[in-house]
Amino acid sequence: MVHSPRRLRRSSQRLPVLLGSLAWLFSTSLVGRAAEGQTPTPALAPAVRITEQTSGTSKLLQAVHAVSERVVWASGHSGVVLRSIDGGDSWESRPTSSGDSLEFRDVHAIDADTAWIMSAGSGAKSRIYRTTNGGASWTLQFMNPDTAAFYDCISFGSGRGRTGVAFSDASGGRTNILHTDNDGASWRLLAPSVVPAPLPGEGAFAASGLCVGHGDARTVFIATGSPGARLLRSRDGGSTWDVENTPFTRGTVAGLTGLAFKDGQYGIVVAADINRLRTDSSTAVVGITTDAGRTWELRPRPPLPGALVGVAWVPGAGSETAVVTSYGGAFITSDAARTWRTLTNALTTGVSAVGSRAWVVGGAGKITRLDW
Repeated sequence: MVHSPRRLRRSSQRLPVLLGSLAWLFSTSLVGRAAEGQTPTPALAPAVRITEQTSGTSKLLQAVHAVSERVVWASGHSGVVLRSIDGGDSWESRPTSSGDSLEFRDVHAIDADTAWIMSAGSGAKSRIYRTTNGGASWTLQFMNPDTAAFYDCISFGSGRGRTGVAFSDASGGRTNILHTDNDGASWRLLAPSVVPAPLPGEGAFAASGLCVGHGDARTVFIATGSPGARLLRSRDGGSTWDVENTPFTRGTVAGLTGLAFKDGQYGIVVAADINRLRTDSSTAVVGITTDAGRTWELRPRPPLPGALVGVAWVPGAGSETAVVTSYGGAFITSDAARTWRTLTNALTTGVSAVGSRAWVVGGAGKITRLDW
């Protein structure tokens, strides 16, 4: 059955339903025995130390943001927001007043006190909250008034008067990019004249919180999903945008899913056919750019099938070390995606790294820390 582009992006909204059929994956150990009937994952090189952490929740976690090697935030379904100030050795719940009614698909933090969380969903279910006291309380900064819009990801730059960008699926024939230049105290929807016109039904996948990212304080990228797998780019902190076509897989339920840029030029992007969450074996799903997305070198996909959804560089583990997450597992590369090692065959979603540490989150509240 062929789904319309709008129903495509609602497939990310229906993750709880889709995940129901994958629930058996959630109990798969990240470093233990593979599920019955599957080949055990190969051992990692001794240089990587794996620590499974206790999150205190069994809900699906979709986003994680490491501020330092000790301060980390994570968010997910049923209103779950978590913070750690000891590298993840312990996690504390930092819920909002919305209770368990929202799915927090993205989180962006500055330190142990200041963070933003973004919920995804149609209309008023898409919201942005901010805390300045470590999650003891939250201020609602934005509630989506457009019933046809569905916000997917958020990212902030650095410096005073911090700029931020949030991206939504297209609605009413316009590309929806929110922008702030005052730490989110106010948000404005950018005019059609300063953003690329959308392809019919264009949007992003709210799967890992990594469809929007800053390369530096002024350079911002947006990875769009179906139907065109395009890369949107801003050079002025998100005020104006241009667009690049890419060679990645695309289609009614396929496109870019996550990105990570070291700076304004050098980045890695992953893509997927979201219609085949567990079985996707598309080949044009990993690529490297050295010129801000103008040209790409496609690299081999990780070894297990499954839709790739997230990626992060690990700066302290080597200049070409990255972690990729997917519905088929999580994977490590130490040579900029030329070769891969399997970390797990369980469902993983968000990933974030700082220094020589990375955190991977996923189903059943699983959080894993990697140390190099």
